[in-house]
Order: sequence, then C-alpha cells, then structure tokens
Amino acid sequence: MKKNSKIKRRIAILTGGGDCPGINAVIRAVAKKAILEEGMEIIGIEDGYDGVVNNKHRKLEYHDFSGILTLGGTILGTSKKANPYRYAIHQGDKLVFKDMSAISIENIKQLDIECLVCIGGDGTLGIAYKLFRDGIPVVGVPKTIDNDIIGTDITFGFDSAVWIATEGIDRLHTTAQSHHRIMIVEVMGHNAGWIALHSGIAGGGDIILIPEIPYDLNVIAEKVIDRNRRGKRFSIIIVAEGAKPKGGNIVVQRIVKESSDPIRLGGIGFVLGEQVEKISGIETRTVVMGHLQRGGSPTPADRVLATRLGTEVVDLIKNKRFGNMIGIKKDSFVRVPLKDVAKGVRKIPLNHPLIKCARSVDTCFGDRHK
Repeated sequence: MKKNSKIKRRIAILTGGGDCPGINAVIRAVAKKAILEEGMEIIGIEDGYDGVVNNKHRKLEYHDFSGILTLGGTILGTSKKANPYRYAIHQGDKLVFKDMSAISIENIKQLDIECLVCIGGDGTLGIAYKLFRDGIPVVGVPKTIDNDIIGTDITFGFDSAVWIATEGIDRLHTTAQSHHRIMIVEVMGHNAGWIALHSGIAGGGDIILIPEIPYDLNVIAEKVIDRNRRGKRFSIIIVAEGAKPKGGNIVVQRIVKESSDPIRLGGIGFVLGEQVEKISGIETRTVVMGHLQRGGSPTPADRVLATRLGTEVVDLIKNKRFGNMIGIKKDSFVRVPLKDVAKGVRKIPLNHPLIKCARSVDTCFGDRHK
C-alpha cells in the first residue's frame, strides 16, 4: 500500500567567513519563516564550507532558534579557511590544496534540500556562486562588518561595528585631552574604509585614513602640529587596517597559508604612531579595536536588518530565485546575481557625500585636497 504522506521540504543554512553581530538573527528569521509559512525542515551546516566538505550538519528544531536574536557569533560555527574549490590539506609537513568541490556537491545533494542559504561576505558568496554554477540551488545573505559587498547599500553587522568603534573613540578623547597626546585608533577594513569613515565622523576624528585614499605622512604630521599650535593639544586619528601611504604597502600582521584569503592585516596603527611621533614630537599611543568590532550583541538596527533580510530570503527560495543575493538599495529589497557579487568589493567612491561632509568640518584624510 502506498503512503500518502507528503515528502518534507527542507533547506540548509551555512555561515562562512568572519563572525559578525546579527548572524544568529538572520538564521532565526530564515528558519522561523521557513517553518511557520512553508512547513520546511532546517538543516544547519556546521563550520561554514568545512561542513560541506566534511559532511558536518545537524537537523535544527524550532526551539533551537529561541533566544538567539540578541546572541553574537553564530550557532552554526564558521570558517575563514575552508574553500571546497581550494581546500587545504596537510600531507605530512607539506601543505597542498585540492579541489573538493565534487565531494562537496555530492554531500549537498545527499541532503535532499530545495536550497542552500549562504550567509557571508564576498568570499563566502563568491564560493556560493561557484556552487550555483555547478548545479546547486543557492541564495545569499550579505554579511560583513566591512559593509563592502557589491549590490547592497548596507550589510548587517556594520552598524554594530561602527557603534563599538565609535564608543572606543569617545572614550579615548578624554585620555587624549588629559595627556595632550595623539591617539590612533585602528579599525577593521581591508579594502574598504566604511567603518573608519563612519566611526571617524561619529567620533569626531581629526584625521581619517582609509584604503581608498593613500595618505601622505607629512600631511598628517602637519595637521597635528597645526592643531597643537592653535591650542588643540591632542589629536584623534582613525585608520583602517588596509590604509597605506602613497607609494607604500599595507601592513601585514601574518600569513595564514591554509586560507583562501591568506593575508591578515593589522599593525598599521603602531607603524603610523612611531612615524608621526618622530616627525611631530608629540607623544602618540595606538589602540587596535580588532575583534571587539565583531563580537557581542548586535545593535537594534542590525537586529531589524538581519530579520528583514532573513525573511526576504525565504521568498527568494519560495519563488525559486536561486543564484541571487538579497540586497538593499535605498531601503528597498533587490535581487543581486551572485555572479556580480563575486566580482570584488564595494569601495568608497572618492566623491562620496560623507567624505565631502567630513572635509567640510576640517577632517583630514591624509591627502592634500584642494
């Protein structure tokens, strides 16, 4: 006798790349809407694409999404190293890279899912595009504190990172004033300076250095010396980790050979601090915000944004709009082909209104702007 029971529909979710406030809020939104409105089962892929390669996953129940809206990090785990198309394997003392995509695709197919939801930045979504190209139904959600994903005006996690960086700058103002020092605040931003720009303006930074505008050390020194002469005996400099001098290079903290993106930045604040102090003669201190920007509970704005993005993703799945990322343009949702997202990162245009705004209030970007 044939069974009349309907086959249960299911989707899988993975989170890749660096952690960021709001990931759990997205997972919650996707899962709850998928369960409540579509009757779907939810499969959680563990540790990003490492879970796809090594078949690590678990079924998630409705109660698993209770209480995670405000929780930082990701309940599924993540990986910045795993790439199915270039997977690092240690063979004795030797590190080799293998294409594990065929195995990964087979593992995904065995899950019998309607769609794989990939929550991540440009690297994660670039891999998602390759999986879609190779036959896997995929949709993407833009996640990064750097706010540098092509096709969307805003990414969840950005507001939280800016808030944290701004609070740090606020606290450094008082110690800078008390000791008449230059305080340098190093924030994240490999290729794009969105965090530095926003937190620098919000925190009243005197100098903001971003990857998009190579800086002149002499211009920076002149700025702090001039402030000192005018009785402003302290200066606040906000520098993105990917900022670099004209004709110079970025400061690399370490190389992670196993990663598909091996360069880890960090240390530009200390390098810059020594140089500025030597030229200006003013005592300088550096604070690196680092992973503080990634951790902790998301801001209300990020919780709302993450929830909106998560629920919209379910509509993409329902309408079989695979191969797309859900983005936001002028507060409206847009479908962005993953093929376009994979092309690079969204940098700050040099004519951006915020740069013009900052210059209007005497903020220096380390260049001789006319």
